[in-house]
Amino acid sequence: MFNDFKPVLKILLRFIILYVVMVLGYQFYLNGFKNAGLDAFSTWVMTQVDFLQNLLGYPSEMIAGKPQQETTWFFVSGQYVSRMVEGCNAISVMILFLAFIFAFYEGFKTFIFAALGVVFLHIMNVLRIVGLNIVLVEHPRYSKIAHDYFFPAIIYGSVVLLWLIWIKFYALKDAENEST
Repeated sequence: MFNDFKPVLKILLRFIILYVVMVLGYQFYLNGFKNAGLDAFSTWVMTQVDFLQNLLGYPSEMIAGKPQQETTWFFVSGQYVSRMVEGCNAISVMILFLAFIFAFYEGFKTFIFAALGVVFLHIMNVLRIVGLNIVLVEHPRYSKIAHDYFFPAIIYGSVVLLWLIWIKFYALKDAENEST
């Protein structure tokens, strides 16, 4: 009976180990920025959001908070609309994505798909933050639903879409070919 579940347990164990190792690595990275302001990756994301908002006609500036606050504010179209904190950089979402993809490891193509997936998630995250800031400027009455539901659905929906593509076209494709 245990042998029937062995492949599933292997995948689950790989996922858990990979997830924990990546989360610990990320936490180690973040510890280097304690009380020093926003971490470097979050600042890089924010710079891209700032650039895109300016390109779209929403004059933007980044205003750093106190270092111990570990945040930076978006000043968009003459008003403070939101702030960037570490959680906005989508690294935790990317870690979840990567742990799942590598749990279903399929050789070199896993690395290619993982890299392309992380780039896709990064782009979606930048667009998500830009979209949220535009909603906050143009339609502030929808800020709660936009921040709490709509825009998280975009980033997590992107992860689920990538997972489905990975399973359907890569991870299970080899299993289908073996059974035919």
